[in-house]
Amino acid sequence: MVELKHVGRVKATGKKCLVAYRTLPGDAYHAVIIPTENLPDSYHDALIQTVESSAAQESYEFAEVLSRSNFPDGSIMLAALHTQNRMVKVSTADIEMTPTLSDKIGLDELNQLIAEQRGVAVDDLHLKPQSDLNIEVKEVATVKDISPPKNEENMTVEERARHYRSEADRLYKEAAKLRKMAVELDPKEK
Repeated sequence: MVELKHVGRVKATGKKCLVAYRTLPGDAYHAVIIPTENLPDSYHDALIQTVESSAAQESYEFAEVLSRSNFPDGSIMLAALHTQNRMVKVSTADIEMTPTLSDKIGLDELNQLIAEQRGVAVDDLHLKPQSDLNIEVKEVATVKDISPPKNEENMTVEERARHYRSEADRLYKEAAKLRKMAVELDPKEK
């Protein structure tokens, strides 16, 4: 039976979720989860493919992979989930990790085990600011996500320019959202 990291369920309801962050800076007893039940099908399927990927299974926190993965619509997963309010802060005691269909462990217990294995306190398990955060923002600032206009040969120069300005505005807004998330994670690094 294959074991999957980052997969769990809410203890009280049994509803499935993915755990983006097992702990938070300054708040080791809360996690950020992605409830999967009410996601659009394209988001759900893309998230399941992502969590099953070797990159996700090798990552410390699922959010690391989400920050560099895209939904089918081209949006960056972590940013899209955040801006659409699809991520929820919950107590680690309320989440049960389910690496297989038959195995389960409380997220609070899992965090304690990981802390003991690493020889650190549970308070020190969160992602450190020097992780991939700077890479995320730089990737958003590139133009790799700009899609060429459809039927470019049938468009006037003005229409193509308008399309590129629209894409630039979209990327600017995405970068601003990621910068805001970065400041929320580490306010001293404005």
